[in-house]
Amino acid sequence: MKNIQTYIRKNIAWLEGIFVLSIIAFVFVELAKIFKEVDWNRVGNGLAGQSIYELLGMLCFGLLAVCPMLIYDFSIVSFLPGKYSIKYIIKSGWITNTFTNIAGFGGLLGATLRANFYHENATKKQVVYAISKIALFLLAGLSFLCWVALVFLLLGKHEIHLYHYIIWLVLGGLYFPSVLIFTRISNGEFFKDLSRKIEALLMIGSILDWAFAAGFFLYVGHVLNVKVSILDLFILYIIGSVIGIISLVPGGLGSFDVFIILGLQYLGVSSSIGVIWLLFFRIFYYIVPFVIGIFLFMHGLAQKINAYYKSIPSQLVQKFAHGLVTGFMYLSGILMLIEAVVPGIPFYNRLTQTFYNYSLIFINQMTDVIFAFLLIAMARGINSKVKKAFIPTIIVLLIGIGNALFRFYMPTVAIYLTIVLVSVILTKKELYREQLRYSLKKIFVDGGIFVVTFITYLIVGYLNFKRINVKKIPDLLIFPGQQVWFSGFMGLLIALLITLAIVIFFRSDIDPFKKVNYDRDRIQNIISRYGGNEVSHLSHLRDKNIYFYKVNGEDVLYFMYRRKNDKLIFMGEPVGNYDYLKSALTDLMNKADIYGYELVFYEINADLTMLLHDLGLDFIKTGEEGFVKLADFSLSGKKRRAERALMNKFERENFHFEIMQPPFSHEFIAELNEISKDWLDGQNEKGFSLGFFDEYYLNQAPIAIVRNDADDIIAFANLMPMQKDVLSIDLMRHKKDAPSGIMDLIFISLFKYGIENGYQQFDMGMTPLANVGTSNFSFIEEKVAHYIYEFGYSFYGFQGLRAYKEKYVSEWIPKYTAYRKRKSVAITMYEVMMVVNHEKKSRKNVPFFLKFVA
Repeated sequence: MKNIQTYIRKNIAWLEGIFVLSIIAFVFVELAKIFKEVDWNRVGNGLAGQSIYELLGMLCFGLLAVCPMLIYDFSIVSFLPGKYSIKYIIKSGWITNTFTNIAGFGGLLGATLRANFYHENATKKQVVYAISKIALFLLAGLSFLCWVALVFLLLGKHEIHLYHYIIWLVLGGLYFPSVLIFTRISNGEFFKDLSRKIEALLMIGSILDWAFAAGFFLYVGHVLNVKVSILDLFILYIIGSVIGIISLVPGGLGSFDVFIILGLQYLGVSSSIGVIWLLFFRIFYYIVPFVIGIFLFMHGLAQKINAYYKSIPSQLVQKFAHGLVTGFMYLSGILMLIEAVVPGIPFYNRLTQTFYNYSLIFINQMTDVIFAFLLIAMARGINSKVKKAFIPTIIVLLIGIGNALFRFYMPTVAIYLTIVLVSVILTKKELYREQLRYSLKKIFVDGGIFVVTFITYLIVGYLNFKRINVKKIPDLLIFPGQQVWFSGFMGLLIALLITLAIVIFFRSDIDPFKKVNYDRDRIQNIISRYGGNEVSHLSHLRDKNIYFYKVNGEDVLYFMYRRKNDKLIFMGEPVGNYDYLKSALTDLMNKADIYGYELVFYEINADLTMLLHDLGLDFIKTGEEGFVKLADFSLSGKKRRAERALMNKFERENFHFEIMQPPFSHEFIAELNEISKDWLDGQNEKGFSLGFFDEYYLNQAPIAIVRNDADDIIAFANLMPMQKDVLSIDLMRHKKDAPSGIMDLIFISLFKYGIENGYQQFDMGMTPLANVGTSNFSFIEEKVAHYIYEFGYSFYGFQGLRAYKEKYVSEWIPKYTAYRKRKSVAITMYEVMMVVNHEKKSRKNVPFFLKFVA
């Protein structure tokens, strides 16, 4: 015995696996047996003869009739020491009772299942004792009803045939008092915890179990409009149940059915009606609850497998379901649009007929078009994993199922839609985002569908209703009438408004990345504690959103960014305490993902690029930043002969350089503004990675100016505070009539200023897309970027900028752009360029409809 116990403990995992496999095998064997014995043609005819309300009634009452069996499981846990949730007891009880309903009351399957469900918090002895006590009462309810049926039979006038089976009612009735006497006179350990309260509960549960089953049997007869005495039917059912139990056939299959059909014939019910009666009874009391039990069992098994494999299976199922639902919604919407625009397409060939059968079917031309765009709009929400898309999608699918069943009676389409409905439910956890954000690709796809549909519809309408020979029009394009076409046209206009409304609905009212939240005190506090960098001063332009990262309620890092479609484009490296950089990035990426944004980091160094690559982003080199080593700079020697001559010339002509400290007077700013306007020559200011003329911004740091011999300011440059040993500038502007070389005067003077004030380097700034994609072996993404570099002069003077800085720069440091993997680098770079070259002007003139997707 000890050897057996040792063996079981060592091989418990294998034994549990064998048990699970045996249950699965049983499930498939029993299903095959049931499906083989069912006459599906007769079922189909029977179902077709019933209204949907009658079928729903049998479904609901059939499931309700199974519920009293759950009392057995609530009684079992009262014998066990552990605590089980109500949900767990209901789930376990449903599986066990619906399985044993099919398998019969042999006890082995039910005992095994319950032992598996309740063994964790109890010993094997306790589980076996509890199950055994319950098993005694399973037939007690039937025995009690035998006495009830016997009383009805003896005190009333019934069909003579029923009196032949009195002996069966008596034999069945003896079980009930036998159990009561046995449990009362027994003084052993087995029944010591079987209180009168629990015993009464088990008796009531068993009586309700059998009474509900009998009640459902009678209800099916009522649905079939059988005019027979209810008492006769009740007595017949009880006698048949006793015979079915004594036959030991699982579920009484065969013996119960034969007796009932023959008994119904004696009561004046035809055999065909009797067969349909039993089919409905078996389907809604046995098969449907059993299928639900299978689903619950498989769900529990899947949860165990999922936990063992660390949630990978559930993620795969959710992603598959998510893809299935998205594909279905788009396919169905497009099919409906094709059918509405080209009315003859469903009947063109067998393939289009097949596909059309599985598209949603609605009321008329207008509603077809409207629902088509509803599907497409919600498909975009599902595809973008927006939580708000779940309920509307469920509603549309239910409408589709209703139309398929009630309007067209297409059960195959209803089954197909039900599968998709289940897929939507399975994909619910994939829908976690708070809002929909439109990318350029999404705008192109969804907008393209509408534009193509609208243009095609206008062309088809023109061909139908202008004076053109109808014979020249393909049959596919012929509309039944002008009213039908006009209905569809109005549907298109309404669909556009509804689609915009859905897009607005899918967008969140609370978007943490929407507001430009400039806060100078918070920014300066971080810079003063942890130091700035080459872009930190640009935060004072107030044209960018600021994302602060807190630790213990204290700001430790901030990021600068601007929104573009579904992208958050970040400018340079964050500013602050880099000990928290990885956690800040993780927090930022998670929050952005919830609100439907993808992150792009523009002009970042190699260290941040590699960290972002570890976090799942791809990258591309997008330029180089030039630095001048001030300790090595000198005007002496042949190399600097031209610059030395230039500086001597400016000195002879009484041009002088000076540094002005803030705050600045309005008059001084106004004088600089005139220089800036002259330099811009009518062009609009840029922003984001570049500064623009703004009085507030210029007052945040010193400004270098150059005066001529008349003491007029002819050029200026604002200094950019960075690291302690690095000097740089942002704006450098001069009058159009300023002498040639004025920019060199400013740079050389700033180099000298930097040397005198202890700076180690001068940052000449970025040269975007320099030395990118020039090799034959460069990645295609870099070649695309190089194409932008070569032909993008109208947007940005890339080449000239690089050539000018080259004569001073000592070292070029590569800069990169990091973006989401598997995303189009061309679209990403285009959106970055749009942000970089964004003109500083009001959004007043932005078209109304673009505000929804911008």
